[in-house]
Amino acid sequence: MGSAEVCRKAADAIGRAKALVVTSGAGMGVDSGLPDFRGERGFWNAYPMYERLGISFVGAANPTHFLRDPAFGWGFYGHRTNLYRSTEPHEGFHILQQWIRRFGLDHFVVTSNVDGQFQKAGFEEEKVLEVHGSIHHLQCLRPCSDAIWPNREEIPVNHETMRAMHIPLCIRCGDVARPNILMFGDFSWMSVRTDRQESQFGMFLEENRGHEMVIVEMGAGTAIPTIRALSERLGRRRGVTVVRINPREPWIDAPHLSISDGALAGLTAVGAILAGE
Repeated sequence: MGSAEVCRKAADAIGRAKALVVTSGAGMGVDSGLPDFRGERGFWNAYPMYERLGISFVGAANPTHFLRDPAFGWGFYGHRTNLYRSTEPHEGFHILQQWIRRFGLDHFVVTSNVDGQFQKAGFEEEKVLEVHGSIHHLQCLRPCSDAIWPNREEIPVNHETMRAMHIPLCIRCGDVARPNILMFGDFSWMSVRTDRQESQFGMFLEENRGHEMVIVEMGAGTAIPTIRALSERLGRRRGVTVVRINPREPWIDAPHLSISDGALAGLTAVGAILAGE
C-alpha cells in the first residue's frame, strides 16, 4: 500500500471516529527541536559532558545521583527542565486539536514523555496520562510523604560540569527534592499523580467502549515499548484503528496503518487530505 493510500485510509478512519487516543513517545518532540536520545551516540550528541564521563542516558537518568551528589543529579534534570520550559510545541499538536474540534472527538493523550508539551500546546490536564511522570512536578527524594507539587524552581546549570547551582528541597521535610519522574533503577518514585491519570483514562475507555476509535501513535520506539504495547493492545478492540507514525520503526500488523515519517510530517499529510474534503 502506497503512502498516499495509507494517509487516505487514516483520514477516513479519523472522519468516522467518535473518539481519539493520541499516544506518543520521544519522537513526538523531535520536530519541536528536542534532542533524540536514541542510542548512546544520540544522548552524547545532546550532552557531550556525559560522554567524557562515560555516562549513558540510563546512567544519567538514575535517582542514585540525587542521593550521592544532588547537584550532579539536578544538573541533568535542571537542564531538561529549562529546555522543556523554553520549547514551543510544533504544529502537529495543533493539527490534532483541529481534528478534535472539527469532528467533535472525545479524546485522551497517553505519553511516555515527561516534557509537558501536550499541556503547553493546550490539551486539558485531565485528558493527559503521563506514564513516566512529569518534570514539571516534584516530590521528596526519600520520600517523607506522598506529596507531589508543581516545579516552580529556577535551576541554573553549569554546562561545563553539568552541575546545578540550586538544589530544590522538599516542601515538607526540607530534604532533597527530585522530579516526579520514573527513572531507571528507581527506588522512590511516587506514582500517585500518574495513578490518578490512569484512572481517568480507564473511565474514558469505558465510556467509549464499542465506539469507533482511532489511536494516533507518534514517535514511539521499541527500545522502551510501553506506548507501542498500549497502542497494539487497544488496537485489538472492536472498532479501533491504530495509525502508527514512525520514521524508523513504523511496522504494525494489518488492518492497522503504518506511516513511515516523523510526527509533524505524518500529521501534516493526513491533515492535508482531511482539509481537502
